[in-house]
Amino acid sequence: MNKLILLLYVSVAFAQERHEFVISDFHTEGGGTLPQARIVYGTYGYLNAAKDNVVLLPSHYMANFHGYEWLIGPNRALDPSKLFLVATELFGNGSSSSPSNTPEPYHGPRFPVMTIRDNVEGVHRLLTEELKVTHVRAIIGFSMGAQQAFQWAVSYPAFADRIVATSGTAKAYPHGIVRLEGQIAALTADAAFENGDYKSPPKKGLEAFGMVWAAWLYSQEWWRRELWRASSPPGTTFEQVMNRFRTRFIADANDYILQARTWEKHDVGTTPGFSGDVEGALRSIKVPFLYMPSETDLYFPIGDARYEAAFIPGVSFKPIPSLWGHTAGAASNPADGKFLNENIARFLFPAN
Repeated sequence: MNKLILLLYVSVAFAQERHEFVISDFHTEGGGTLPQARIVYGTYGYLNAAKDNVVLLPSHYMANFHGYEWLIGPNRALDPSKLFLVATELFGNGSSSSPSNTPEPYHGPRFPVMTIRDNVEGVHRLLTEELKVTHVRAIIGFSMGAQQAFQWAVSYPAFADRIVATSGTAKAYPHGIVRLEGQIAALTADAAFENGDYKSPPKKGLEAFGMVWAAWLYSQEWWRRELWRASSPPGTTFEQVMNRFRTRFIADANDYILQARTWEKHDVGTTPGFSGDVEGALRSIKVPFLYMPSETDLYFPIGDARYEAAFIPGVSFKPIPSLWGHTAGAASNPADGKFLNENIARFLFPAN
């Protein structure tokens, strides 16, 4: 294959489109109603006539639909020349309906708290009403995307043939909630926050938020070995790395808080019909499930994942052997990318 043909093939394989789906009078799990709930999503590849080549990729914290491109390509687990990939964006990310882009009476801190189930319900309507898709080949989620993958498996047990969850659990356990509350407390302590009705971004609060985030994102060993050097320009200092985290969070503060609340409230056990029984909800999962926690994740510790895996029928439990903490589940380095792509491809297409 000459270089021109190869370039043309790659550009077609990565053809992507941005879309919006709007739901009128969207009733949230908490009892609120959004007059218009907007879901932004991206697509890769083409839907076939039988509509049986769909893979759903629900996004993670504050991500856009490009967040799974480490999985997409002719030599990766998801080849868009064969599959139709639908990558959705969570409520609260600043593009889908969010505190920052919703008019009063739901602007800013008055935006209703959305749950993972709210997001799943919205995307279910997107797939079935707009795309006329009633079944998907797979659902693959990282972090808050993994939370959604678990919820799909419980709320719609026959909707997907297979499910993959990386660096995420079926419930936000108390220690994780404490971490998120610490970040929120750091952000809102800034006097400029003004209870969410800030006139300009609470810069000091966002910097504090970023530093708390940094302490949990990677493993302690990652920091001790200074593995940040692998993705930094030569000569980068530790102080410069810390400053990157201080200035990393530049989106809307209320959006950050909204998605943190969504994260905190996640619990498959509170799905209607399970009365708070997480183990019962996990036992209800009917399809093959590839569970890939990071061995060094501080957000979703591997101990929580091992606990959950014991109750999932037919689970394939394959921890990611990485020092890159939570980020290992999204291929933040070449070794983890290779591990994820190989194992996800083998799980989705066992005959290949």
